[in-house]
Amino acid sequence: MFMGEFQHSIDEKGRIIIPAKFRDLLGTSFVVTRGLDQCLFVYPATEWELLEQKLKTLPLMKSDARAFTRFFFSGATECEWDKQGRVNLPSNLRQYAKLEKECVVLGVSNRVEIWSRSTWEQYFEQSEESFNEIAEKLVDFNFDL
Repeated sequence: MFMGEFQHSIDEKGRIIIPAKFRDLLGTSFVVTRGLDQCLFVYPATEWELLEQKLKTLPLMKSDARAFTRFFFSGATECEWDKQGRVNLPSNLRQYAKLEKECVVLGVSNRVEIWSRSTWEQYFEQSEESFNEIAEKLVDFNFDL
């Protein structure tokens, strides 16, 4: 399981160091794609395969399903570590997530998320204010903390 928040920077070539404990869980080959809320999602190969199988069950005749799978898969790229434990993020993904220098790397259960620091701080501030309301809504899903 991935968890925790780490501050990192991205270099001029688009490379970022991912925390060692995340690298161990991601393995040698993993998938990076556009995530929700203007961040990047990073999946170990096994989790990506599970997600791919779930997305294949979406109804092709529904425009929302087609749009989401296009968005998600068109941005996906298989990545590997360099010798220094960095991953080179493609420019289209860096542009999508507005990654320039300061970044935040989050562990979120079955995936890693990469955020620009400013986007993360803004998102966190807005979400923190409504955290209790969000938790209350999850009760509708039979979820209890």
